[in-house]
Amino acid sequence: MRLGRNRKENTKRRREGTAFHRIVLLGALFLCTLGLYAQQRVAPLNPKEKVVVAYVPIMKFATLYVAAGRGLFDKYGLDVQIQSVKSGTEVIAFMTQGKVDVGGIAIVASTWNAWAKGMDLKIIAPGALEPLKGSPTKLLVRKDLVDSGKVKTVADLKGMKVAMAGGPGSGGEYLATKALERGNLTIQDVRIVSLSNTDMPAALQNKSIDAGILGSPYADQAIEKGVAVPLAEDLTPGAMTVTFVASGKFLKERPEAAKRFVLALMEAARLMQGRDYLSPENMQAYLKYVNTTEEAIRKGAPVIYDPNMEIALESLKDVERVHRENRRTEYTQPIDLKAVTEMSLVEWARSILGRM
Repeated sequence: MRLGRNRKENTKRRREGTAFHRIVLLGALFLCTLGLYAQQRVAPLNPKEKVVVAYVPIMKFATLYVAAGRGLFDKYGLDVQIQSVKSGTEVIAFMTQGKVDVGGIAIVASTWNAWAKGMDLKIIAPGALEPLKGSPTKLLVRKDLVDSGKVKTVADLKGMKVAMAGGPGSGGEYLATKALERGNLTIQDVRIVSLSNTDMPAALQNKSIDAGILGSPYADQAIEKGVAVPLAEDLTPGAMTVTFVASGKFLKERPEAAKRFVLALMEAARLMQGRDYLSPENMQAYLKYVNTTEEAIRKGAPVIYDPNMEIALESLKDVERVHRENRRTEYTQPIDLKAVTEMSLVEWARSILGRM
């Protein structure tokens, strides 16, 4: 009797489990269908609207590359023209001159200073996030300095040449500051060299710099060549250190184009999750906009893109603090972060695509 009762109970549990999984699958199918239906409701702009974007050519802005390369901007009636620049400081200069609508940048000191003076520029979406572990952005030091014993820890960099994209007040300096804090050093304790990411592997090789903050894929290139080794890694775990910003004029005068631009970025982020990160279509887009090789991207740590594109205010708070404490800002009191962000675009895109 007991055996028969156990069999009945097991059969009941299996049926309940199967029913539960069916409900889950049906729910997922419903959400996917709803998402596709919602996308169909967003009509492309006709005629197409031109959007000029300036970006620093690193993998942290790969949602831009995928949205362009896989036709997502075209899908929504956007003629996106993408221009490569050396640093976020240069992007801001172009934006204040009215030459660029959207920029892919690290939030630099000049941005905070401009905001303090009333610059009409808003953060509209995040770039890539720093992983909790295994970040592709590293503080590298020349291998010969390590081999000779001259550099053993971050503290040994005092007085040495440390390169960073953009120089003083840049996103590179923010990351350098976070790395130097581990050796109880400040940015004033080293000799700053302003250099683009693309030029750093060669500068390490010819010994014109001692160390540098390098992002993906350039850090991997320098390590593979045997000219540098990591001295500090995972500088800002989980942080949002780069963003997409838009001019107030673009947001006010062409809101429909702005909404569709962010929608395309979010769709791109969702095409880059898990194994899809290295899909042939995505790889083609990466290689078009970043000076690297497929091998370097495959060997490097994957960059993380939030499929929901949350704008992390706590990360921004730390960035602002560092620039202020480095005396790169022209003000002394913290800035109201809500005044420099425009959350409505990512919220609208999530309402169309759903939350993952």
